[in-house]
Amino acid sequence: MLQHPQTDIDLVAALAEPADLDFQLPDPEDEEIPEIEFQQKVDTAWQVCDRFDLQTEIWRGRILRAVRDREKQQGDARGTGFLNWLKAREISKSQAYSMISLANSADTLMSQGQLDPAAVRCFSKRAFMETAKADPEIQQLVTDAAKNGDRITRREVRQIADEWTAMSSDLVPDTVKAKVNDRTLPSRYLPPMVKEIEKLPESHQTILRQEVAQNPDIDTVKQVTSEARYLAKYLDAAASVQVFSDDTVDLERALEEALRLGCINVAADLVNQASQLEQTIAKLYTTWKRIGSLSDRLYVDTGASTPNLRSLLNCLEQLAGEVMEIQLGENSDRTIRLQIQENAEGAS
Repeated sequence: MLQHPQTDIDLVAALAEPADLDFQLPDPEDEEIPEIEFQQKVDTAWQVCDRFDLQTEIWRGRILRAVRDREKQQGDARGTGFLNWLKAREISKSQAYSMISLANSADTLMSQGQLDPAAVRCFSKRAFMETAKADPEIQQLVTDAAKNGDRITRREVRQIADEWTAMSSDLVPDTVKAKVNDRTLPSRYLPPMVKEIEKLPESHQTILRQEVAQNPDIDTVKQVTSEARYLAKYLDAAASVQVFSDDTVDLERALEEALRLGCINVAADLVNQASQLEQTIAKLYTTWKRIGSLSDRLYVDTGASTPNLRSLLNCLEQLAGEVMEIQLGENSDRTIRLQIQENAEGAS
């Protein structure tokens, strides 16, 4: 971490010789620089700025905290002096307390011995703030990674949090957790599996949990994750398909057969497409009725003096009539005709 001045003289010297952030950024118009090299250079510069930004925010938070606490001791009960101090420096109250919160989190992590001051360099600003808000167990895992010199971004913090949450879930069998602990199964495969299984009814959760418990390996975890994803799609789509409402099909038995044959992905896609088709038919009917209504209104307002509008209406008859007709593609010779018939209740 940056060395901080201890005396007024040191403070003056620090202001006289500020940190020099003079980067040699690559020329964006230089076509001879490979794209990967260009991205590496700008990313390195960005990371340095991120670190300075984080350390600056922490120290500003400490300064603001000191000003606020001084005001509490010697100012009025309303904190007017602190608010005036903020106003003079164009800092909003929410910004100030956000920086104070960041400073408090940094000091807490350091005082507890979880974070070495030098390890702050490994964090981006957002990653540090994400860590500060995390559970103590996640904070420990993240700070351990920082102590090892790993670059910590918000993505890494969320990944660690997701993996810890997955390892704490009852949906992950003990045999799988043991494999993760002895490093024979990467923990990154667990969050997607838990996320998908959580969407399912308890009966299906139990089946998939038993499956992965019997074979706690990467391939089984991937397979169960895929099965859970398609199961959720199947169940969601099946609940909205009207043609299944007459109870002529046992959806659960059909689901079991699809699982047994290993074609749950095809069955889920089929049911999902059926749901989308029904929604499309309903939308088609509504749009068709709207076109007919607008055509009738425009016909009443037109006459011999508006031959072009009448021509437009004549062309639209192919869509507004009982039989709709359209060609598939501009150069296709295939014509599609659809006829809408309404029953006495007004359904299509």
